[in-house]
Amino acid sequence: MGALVLAACSSGSTAKSDATVTTTTSNETSKTPTNTPGAKDRANVHVALTPVVSGLDSPVDVAWRAHDTRMFVAEQTGRIRVVSADGKLSPTPLLRVGPLSQGNEEGLLGITFSPDGSKLYVDYTDRGMDTHVDEYTMRGDSVVPASRRPVLFVDQPFANHNGGEVTFGPDGMLYIGLGDGGGAGDPNHNGQNLGTLLAKILRIDPAPKAGAAYSVPADNPFAGKAGARPETWMWGLRNPWRFSFDRETGDVWIGDVGQDNYEEIDFARAGDKGVNWGWSAREGGHGYHGGDRPPDSRDPILDTAHSDGYCAIVGGYVYRGKAIPDLDGVYLFGDNCDIHILAAVESDGLLADKWQLGPTAPQLTTFGEDPTGEVYAVTRSGTVYKFSAA
Repeated sequence: MGALVLAACSSGSTAKSDATVTTTTSNETSKTPTNTPGAKDRANVHVALTPVVSGLDSPVDVAWRAHDTRMFVAEQTGRIRVVSADGKLSPTPLLRVGPLSQGNEEGLLGITFSPDGSKLYVDYTDRGMDTHVDEYTMRGDSVVPASRRPVLFVDQPFANHNGGEVTFGPDGMLYIGLGDGGGAGDPNHNGQNLGTLLAKILRIDPAPKAGAAYSVPADNPFAGKAGARPETWMWGLRNPWRFSFDRETGDVWIGDVGQDNYEEIDFARAGDKGVNWGWSAREGGHGYHGGDRPPDSRDPILDTAHSDGYCAIVGGYVYRGKAIPDLDGVYLFGDNCDIHILAAVESDGLLADKWQLGPTAPQLTTFGEDPTGEVYAVTRSGTVYKFSAA
């Protein structure tokens, strides 16, 4: 299988494969939060990327399990690899997921564990290029392959923009990221269509109930509303490639891959729901189809321009670890087409500042956060790095 390519679409895609990336901001303000390093202090924040493990095959996600010191890495080719606390890569995968489709934006795309560690959830595309979220039961340190239980199936009209994020929120619900179904420019107009699961972040209770594979929380923003899929939590997204919750505040940060000109990072306070991020009427903070901002939609907290060398945003995490105190509250993210680690801070819901950190990581695919709040960066070449003080 080819390595993951998340680049923006500049031309049409075949039914049931897109390509190209830099950085300016559209919503910057001069505010600087008091709990993050000011502009004069940033030169003194020395950060390194320390290799933890290498030799992986196109790693695209990392996860940790409650009461387990091991790190689990999803390879796009379908294996979930196990890395011990001292960085040793087990030759035996935890699980092989498949059969899979093998396009650049397909395969095994996301993994997560239930908060108590008893269940494993995987997000992947099958040979028909459609999305599945499946559940497996954990027994001791191992997974029970025969326990596979389908949770969600989504028909995909094209081979790209599959999203792939699966993660549990602070509320214990399962959140699932789905792109607009693919093809350049949202040809099926899914971005502003509440009647489809595509172009959304979903929120569900994955436990089976009343014969159904999952249930919809009653406080979902569109539960019980005609013409809308009740699973929808946020919408108007082109291809949300990694979103995360700030473990201290519960705020959400979303990296949404753009079309021809802009990448975007979206920010919402804890408790916000039903937010429309504007695609495909908007690309980043700029007009696209029609140009006007849809009623009650929001622009991103920041966007980055392809003319500056960016092409495919990779959403990250707000740093809450102990190893680098000066980064507390700083959002760390990157781009698949740029080698730099990017950092941003917000104040009152607006971008206060954005800058490049010192270390570089070519061809980023994802970030991870361990149970202590330490952050990791993952590259297509097969190495997982940990952020550390230099």
